[in-house]
Amino acid sequence: MTCWYEGPLAAFDTETTGVDVESDRIVSAAVVVQDAPGSRPRVTRWLVNPGVPVPEAATAVHGLTDEHLQRNGRWPAPVMYEIAEALAEQAATNRPLVVMNAPFDLTLLDRELRRHRASSLDRWLQASTLRVLDPRVLDKHLDRYRKGRRTLTDLCAHYEVPLEGAHDAAADALAALDVVRALGRRFAARLERLSPTELHSLQATWHAAQARGLQAWFARSGTYEIVDTSWPLRPDLPAAA
Repeated sequence: MTCWYEGPLAAFDTETTGVDVESDRIVSAAVVVQDAPGSRPRVTRWLVNPGVPVPEAATAVHGLTDEHLQRNGRWPAPVMYEIAEALAEQAATNRPLVVMNAPFDLTLLDRELRRHRASSLDRWLQASTLRVLDPRVLDKHLDRYRKGRRTLTDLCAHYEVPLEGAHDAAADALAALDVVRALGRRFAARLERLSPTELHSLQATWHAAQARGLQAWFARSGTYEIVDTSWPLRPDLPAAA
């Protein structure tokens, strides 16, 4: 029987105007679908004119300028519809969805849907539930005592996964998918008996514990910062509507 990490997977990633899920916007996104390790992925990309200025700091990360997005990007409303439709399709086919740091990308998509479609991600997933695999949560739980950062670039280096064109949504999505496959193989003894549905539920628990640990570390260091324990989607705030 084929283990989930050797079977069909999809991945989702975004590039944005910043790191605040309540106020920042999506400027590009990609969904990558791969039927088996090494098979050619099917990639869907979106480029968005967010309708707000793109800060220079964000452009320095992903290279997308105001001028380029205004000239080549599409308006957000139809794009958010298409992205939500693509994720709902993955849920309907029971294909696990890899999302690096899922509470960021999925929450930002949810807020964009509320902003431009008077909708929500949960509304799109009423018929079928996403089964999310978050390499950041999985790696932190399965190898919790390893020192060092755990960005996508760091995970790619650790699991020997190529990452060409970092901070391009499609490149990052494919790299995250490959990291999950590599992680599955490395920790096969602990993962092969778990289904993606079981892993989805476990990751919510693991992420909450990781967030509480980080909150405690902030408190010890005298830093005031709230760490959200929700996964894979942060709860709605009135200001996001």
